[in-house]
Amino acid sequence: MKLYQTAKGTDFKLSEVPVDNLREGYQHDVNTTYTDAGELFNVFLDETKTFQEWEGFGGAFTESAANVLNRMSAENQKKMMEAYFHSEKGIGYNFCRTHINSCDFSLGNWACCETEDPELRDFNLERDKQQIIPMVHWAKAIASEDITIFSSPWSPPAWMKTNGEMNNGGKLKPEYRQAWAEYYCKYIKAMQDEGVTVSAITIQNEPAATQVWDSCIYTAEEERDFVRDYLGPTLENEGLGHIKIVCWDHNRAEAFDRAQKMFDDLDAAKYVYGIGIHWYMGDNYDNLKLVNDIYPDKKIWFTEGCQELGPHIGDWKVGERYAHSMINDLNHNTSAWCDWNLFLDETGGPNHVNNLCSAPIIGDTVNDKVIINPSYYYFGHFSKFIKRGAKRIAVATTSDDIEATAFLNPDGEKVMVIMNRLEQDIAYALNNRNKGCCITMPARSIQTLVLD
Repeated sequence: MKLYQTAKGTDFKLSEVPVDNLREGYQHDVNTTYTDAGELFNVFLDETKTFQEWEGFGGAFTESAANVLNRMSAENQKKMMEAYFHSEKGIGYNFCRTHINSCDFSLGNWACCETEDPELRDFNLERDKQQIIPMVHWAKAIASEDITIFSSPWSPPAWMKTNGEMNNGGKLKPEYRQAWAEYYCKYIKAMQDEGVTVSAITIQNEPAATQVWDSCIYTAEEERDFVRDYLGPTLENEGLGHIKIVCWDHNRAEAFDRAQKMFDDLDAAKYVYGIGIHWYMGDNYDNLKLVNDIYPDKKIWFTEGCQELGPHIGDWKVGERYAHSMINDLNHNTSAWCDWNLFLDETGGPNHVNNLCSAPIIGDTVNDKVIINPSYYYFGHFSKFIKRGAKRIAVATTSDDIEATAFLNPDGEKVMVIMNRLEQDIAYALNNRNKGCCITMPARSIQTLVLD
């Protein structure tokens, strides 16, 4: 067994802890005390009970992330990229997002076809080729396995929309629904021509939010009808029927309602791989369970989450927010988890409408300094150890004060991630089918256990 730990106020940051610190051979005596370790909890693990298959962890290749990277020294650029994509030096990202046209974390509004032309004759990836695509290629060169890439639009071009602009909501004009469906196809094919394989698309980022940045509104019925009558058939007609379509791409709070309206229509549902979720409106994990219970053939992806309102440099609670979401999303049948921006600068940008946020890695472009936030280490406790193709396995705790999830990797390794958000040390008895040990856990810490 190997044990890795990150703990507040210590030098432990994804650090391996010697196993001789553990009490081996713990069996059934839950009343056993462990000196100076606080209250003893129980954690029960059973790899014979399996659930969803894991598809990957990662973050988003935004124009802003690429811009921050390119404003750093060559030495620090290499350090930043390896921190995410190298399997040994970093935390092994393999599931990432790109944006179709601009998003708020772009340097301004732009589209791949600015000309009002339903035939899209001027479609091009010139803006993507400047900074985004080179970053994708660099990531691919570092990663030890293929990176799954999915792509999302924040807004159609202004000329396709009812409000005549990419920002401030608005809707897709009905007369451009076919052209917009073809737009996805052109993007996927153009990216392939640039050596970037797009495996999946979401229909629309946050379709229920009128934002001051790039946004477009769909009701559940409008999203369903667009997929059924335009996007799904067009992908098939263009030889892209293998591209996965993910609906919603917004908060868990409304996930069940949006899933119900999409998946109850069998003509629409046949095109849709699953539903995407964000975290900006509360936990609402029961909605994910409901979606999985009723539509077990549809996947659930976490497609975006970040800490809002600035860079939050060194904020431990942000790391805990990540782990709380990841543990509970995974335990409620999510099969992929994608962070938002890979990199942001010391201001939490750039963002063309000043919607500043945090990222696990901050590039201080003024001082050419790489800042690793606690969220990076918390994220790495999952992404570095839970492999693509792993199956979630049963894990249960006897206390609400500790949260845990566990997976069985394709090579037979068992991986358990457990978090303690309390202000005091604890001890827990790990019971793996009548075998186990007693483990101490510092206050405000997270651990990953890897068991043969």
